[in-house]
Amino acid sequence: VQLQASGGGLVRAGGSLRLSCAASGSILRINDMRWYRQAPGKQRELVATITSGGSTNYADSMNGRFTISRDNAKNTVYLQMNSLKPEDTAVYYCNADITPTFLYTPRNYWGQGTQVTVSS
Repeated sequence: VQLQASGGGLVRAGGSLRLSCAASGSILRINDMRWYRQAPGKQRELVATITSGGSTNYADSMNGRFTISRDNAKNTVYLQMNSLKPEDTAVYYCNADITPTFLYTPRNYWGQGTQVTVSS
């Protein structure tokens, strides 16, 4: 099982980016999917969570600027980021609780991270 994140890049303050993260491999079920981020010199922080049923939860600091969504048919989670600020600069990681076909309980998997840089 792998998580492959994409969509990062360089954007000016006030701009938008959409991150994607696709899960692949021998997957039986995907439960919660999440986005984290880690800025230079800071701890990794949870940005947003989406359940398999589509319920969402966000860190307070996102202030309604970010939207997490998923396409269960594609095993993909998205993060739409609007009104980006320089302080949003970080490596963004996807994370998911996935039950592989060869197991009966979920494991936690991480993607490789994608860099988001917001210039002022």
